[in-house]
Amino acid sequence: MAGFQPGRLFRNINAKIAAIPMVFTALVVFVGGTLWTVVYSFTDSKLLPRLNFVGFEQYERLWSTSRWLVSIQNLMLYGVFSLVFTITIGFLLAVLMDQKIRFEDAFRTVMLYPFALSFIVTGLVWQWVLNPQFGIEHIARSLGMDWFSFDPLNNPQTVLFGLLIAGLWQGTGFVMCLMLAGLRGIDEEIWKAARVDGIPRWKVYVFIIIPMMRAVFITTLVIVASGIIRLYDLVVAQTSGGPGNASQVPAMYVYDYMFQAQNLAQGFAASSMMLLSVLIVLIPWAYLEFGGKKRV
Repeated sequence: MAGFQPGRLFRNINAKIAAIPMVFTALVVFVGGTLWTVVYSFTDSKLLPRLNFVGFEQYERLWSTSRWLVSIQNLMLYGVFSLVFTITIGFLLAVLMDQKIRFEDAFRTVMLYPFALSFIVTGLVWQWVLNPQFGIEHIARSLGMDWFSFDPLNNPQTVLFGLLIAGLWQGTGFVMCLMLAGLRGIDEEIWKAARVDGIPRWKVYVFIIIPMMRAVFITTLVIVASGIIRLYDLVVAQTSGGPGNASQVPAMYVYDYMFQAQNLAQGFAASSMMLLSVLIVLIPWAYLEFGGKKRV
């Protein structure tokens, strides 16, 4: 084993010095803030934080609150549909784009444009589009279809699907670009060999291309899932959690308890559970990408 070389410590010293503020920020702001939040979630802090520990009292209260349970249920329902449709539609669009179509750059720009908008803007736009007084329903009835009714945001049974439409509109283009990058990385010789062997195109995608794009799918899954867990802006802009509590999500629960109900500890407990959800997504991904690989 090679001995320690002191000179290596001073290589690229300027770059290492320049990285100090970033490392310091990551340690103090992110790691420190996370630990601070978790610690104070075990206290009875109200308007101001105070170290008066009460054990798991805040977590017991959290999981006995109907609003929190409804928000978890909503997030799970929205998350499942969002993951399935975003990745499926994004992949299918990427497959179409990969056919060397005309004006590909223009189509790609149009599809990616919604991702450049904030969720607040997207929510407000789709609130207008889905509004029965001047949105899709109004346009359909003005064309003579008096029987047509489409008002998902004011119906507790369909409000999550109204949110899903807006979310898919914004996020599908980004997923399409990720998938397209993965498809463009596939060796052209694979397609030539498949054509020579007479393998149907759909079988090539299902049994060859998709398994080869495993890393792209996993990364996309993590990005989409982490965004779903943090869902807030879209809900506030479209429904403000209504009608009733039909579209409540965990992030709204955290905000309301920390800044409106003046119950910091309860908000910290809820945010700690959200952090746990993110870790549940990230840890398997990190293991699959780094720890699970065989090293030679």
